[in-house]
Amino acid sequence: MTTIYLFGSAAPPVFEVDTVIRDLQSRGWDVCLGLTPAAADWLRDDLGTLEELTGHPVRSQYKRPGEPDTWPRADGILFAPVTANSLNSWALCLTSAFVVGVVAESIGKGIPTVAMPCVNSAYAAHPQVDRSVSELRRMGVTVLYGPGGFEPNQPGERRPYPWQAAIDTVTRLVS
Repeated sequence: MTTIYLFGSAAPPVFEVDTVIRDLQSRGWDVCLGLTPAAADWLRDDLGTLEELTGHPVRSQYKRPGEPDTWPRADGILFAPVTANSLNSWALCLTSAFVVGVVAESIGKGIPTVAMPCVNSAYAAHPQVDRSVSELRRMGVTVLYGPGGFEPNQPGERRPYPWQAAIDTVTRLVS
């Protein structure tokens, strides 16, 4: 079975992660779910159900040195939603968050990785967001930002998150 790490930051689309897991599983993926600490807090009441759904522990913290890895090796990674904080931390290799550390290493390990930001237009106006997107793309990460991916909305505005584009892209990259 092909293993995907599905990572999410604390942005509203993270509340749809159970549907995304089921979609990935229907395509034959073994899904391991990782969350930023804030996203894990947002989903704290659902973590047990998500662990049952995936068959793996949901991770939001680094394991201690010497502890065995609880997940199989990843064949691909989908990081969505990615907040401005996680996106910029990743591009700058600031790896205090477990999921950011894993995706930072994925570049050097050659693991196909897809990211889809979820930032509003106020964050998108900050020049670091575009620099981070460009830098991650330069490093080989497929970033779905702009036409065909996520397009920033106004602060407080809710639009459907383009999950299907992210799922289709990571599936195509790993196939």
